[in-house]
Amino acid sequence: MLKSFDIYSQNNILKIIVALNLLLVGSGALIFINRIINKLEDREEQYVQLYARALGYVQTADVNTDVNFIVQEVLVANKTIPAIYVNEQNEPAYKLNIDIPQDLSPDETKQFLRQQILEMRTNHSPIRVDLRDGDFGLVYYNNSTLIRQLRYFPYALIAILTALGLLAYLSFSSSRRAEQNRVWVGLAKETAHQLGTPLSSLMAWVEYMRSDPEHYEESVTDEIEKDVQRLNTITARFSSIGSIPTLKEENLNEVVTHFTDYLARRISTKVKMTVESNLPPTQVVRINRLLFEWVIENICKNAVDAMAGVGELRLRMIPLHNDEVAIDISDTGKGISKANLQKVFAPGYSTKKRGWGLGLTLAKRIVEEYHNGRLFVKSSEVGKGTTFRIVLNKET
Repeated sequence: MLKSFDIYSQNNILKIIVALNLLLVGSGALIFINRIINKLEDREEQYVQLYARALGYVQTADVNTDVNFIVQEVLVANKTIPAIYVNEQNEPAYKLNIDIPQDLSPDETKQFLRQQILEMRTNHSPIRVDLRDGDFGLVYYNNSTLIRQLRYFPYALIAILTALGLLAYLSFSSSRRAEQNRVWVGLAKETAHQLGTPLSSLMAWVEYMRSDPEHYEESVTDEIEKDVQRLNTITARFSSIGSIPTLKEENLNEVVTHFTDYLARRISTKVKMTVESNLPPTQVVRINRLLFEWVIENICKNAVDAMAGVGELRLRMIPLHNDEVAIDISDTGKGISKANLQKVFAPGYSTKKRGWGLGLTLAKRIVEEYHNGRLFVKSSEVGKGTTFRIVLNKET
């Protein structure tokens, strides 16, 4: 006996490897850039300390043209680090690499510089400048534009890596879905092809039985013919997978009632099936009848399996707002846990020992992609049952 397995189980090893690599690259870049930033900050602090010593020397040393020339070179050498010198009167005396709006008055300029000093104080401790007679000034400074850019660079890099990882994940998922679609289409069409030959033979046998009514009861032949027609319908369904179906205006009451009458005779006799309609008798929707009956069948058969062949199966058709109609299919089965609610439509998900877990997946695809409708679990309670809802646009 072949063991049942999930042919669409998702291998997460590749995803984990990709995620770990992205995490390692991002973390490594963050650590490396932070080390560079720390070194640059130390170097800029040395520049500011040199600047502070030069300021102190200018204000305390005797006049010496050559030395003062060297000091002046030190003072103007800094072209990137914003700095403000505050003198012994606690007034901003000099500034470097700070853009001051041109329309400010002197008092507003001082206020602007004081605001800059407050911001600088939060980033770095000021550097003391020793003057004559025990007086001192302070040099406040901030990071250069280069360091500020480098500080944001690793976060930008991580964002780029995250975007690339997300793009890779979406591409992988899209490729996987496309592969699944090809498998479904190929499997469906091959199944339809393989059914063709025995179906032709069965139809010939039905005609043979009708030609000899004395040996074969007409009622038996009729039932066999119905099942042969049913197989023809299934073959046509499989053949239509992968093709754009033709939608026609159909009376929804008549479609659902006719098909459930057929289905009721072929499920467990211990399942009580009821159909209720609150729609107008002539309510029309645009559907592909062949595929839509398949949706009803898949949901109903899953409901019967959930009830283990014993319980109540109720179909209720109701009008909704926004020119929509709904079909609620409720059972009294074992229900679906909250953890599995998001999995019921996933390919391969099944609570049965046998089966590929494609029934509800195909049903959702038929409703949403082919009929522009919605199929979802309206409600479910473990031990009490589940209600699936199909929503379609109605024709007015």
